Amino acid sequence: MIIHVVKNGDTIYSISEQHNVSIGQIMQDNGITTPGQLTLGQALLILQPNITYVVEQGDSLFSIANKFGVSLNVILQNNPQIAAADVIYPGQTIIISFKGASTEEYMVNGYAYPYIDPVLLRKTTPYLTFLSIFSYGFLPDGELIVPDDENLILAARTYGAAPILVLTPLDENGKFSNQLISAMVNNPEARANLIYNLLVVMSQKSYYGIDIDFEFVLPTDKEAFLSFLSELQIAMNEVGFQLFVALAPKTSADQPGLLYAAHDYRRIGEIANFVLLMTYEWGYAYGPPMAVAPLNKIREVLDYAIEEIPPEKIIMGIPNYGYDWTLPFSPGEGRAVTLGNEEAVQMAMNLRAEILFDEVAQSPYFFYTGEDGSAHVVWFEDARSIYAKLRTAQEYVFSGVGYWNIMRPFMQNWMLVSYMYDIQKFGI
Repeated sequence: MIIHVVKNGDTIYSISEQHNVSIGQIMQDNGITTPGQLTLGQALLILQPNITYVVEQGDSLFSIANKFGVSLNVILQNNPQIAAADVIYPGQTIIISFKGASTEEYMVNGYAYPYIDPVLLRKTTPYLTFLSIFSYGFLPDGELIVPDDENLILAARTYGAAPILVLTPLDENGKFSNQLISAMVNNPEARANLIYNLLVVMSQKSYYGIDIDFEFVLPTDKEAFLSFLSELQIAMNEVGFQLFVALAPKTSADQPGLLYAAHDYRRIGEIANFVLLMTYEWGYAYGPPMAVAPLNKIREVLDYAIEEIPPEKIIMGIPNYGYDWTLPFSPGEGRAVTLGNEEAVQMAMNLRAEILFDEVAQSPYFFYTGEDGSAHVVWFEDARSIYAKLRTAQEYVFSGVGYWNIMRPFMQNWMLVSYMYDIQKFGI
């Protein structure tokens, strides 16, 4: 595996010859649509095939997988164009394996909304252990608000990913409501009703587990929130469901702030089967320009987390997005524009902007001037930043990584994940 950073004089043709990998594969693995368009500082993931196979008449994906003793998902992971087109044809070259690919088993989680593009869903689900469906809601009395989740559950089952029901306290404006949390967790009848309703729908739809994503819980509701989680864990585990809890990125037990106060790492770590660390949003829409998930800041959270939670229960969060800030930044004025990582690279290519790399944050960024003359900076993720994060998760011996979210394409990320990890599947 090579991460090639584009320099002066590079073309996709010269890069192809240098690494003995086809132009088509480089374009596919990096989400490139125009072969003549690269930009300085752009990171390209180069994976070198080990075993390939040319499709013959009468072949199917199942027969090819059986022939080489690999799973269907491995074929789809190594050849994302197949999942996108949903067809193979004679003469087509399929990559069975890559040189140096890891056999270390890891979990990979990805969040998705019900309105995800169907082709993107098909291309991404083969890389997931868990497909977390965002989201179910609830009323103060514990009645459920059920989304249209059937297409996501079907995709999860098709590609061996375990569907996870995500429960959030969102209000009618899509904002986290701590008043809704408070009304439910402080009412024993409402808690019992909500847990019962969750068990019914999860059994009916064959969910694997539930993810509790309660943010901005009032400090005065901390004990009631923990009691709710404990009751939920007992009820879920008794019938074979797993409890996941999403946690704000804390660096100390007494960290101030409404986002952190009720997220007691030690006690939630004792209750939950898994925790999802939301290790992103240092750079955010209303804040000053910086990396969304700087590695130096992530490590501060991880160092604290492993003091309180067994590493095997931890799934480390990774963002699949970036931000475009207008400069100079003025607090309280305007907001950064969210964009996908492939979108950010395409923008840099179109603008002929040089992509730079912050060695401390281990994150890429670039500057440009807008049509109106305004200065901008864009921070995003690329193969280098993702590689650093995946290696960090391995270093801390976590069970896996989790992506917020899979709604935007990021092909070089998924190719890198499947190269570095043997992605655990449950065959559900």
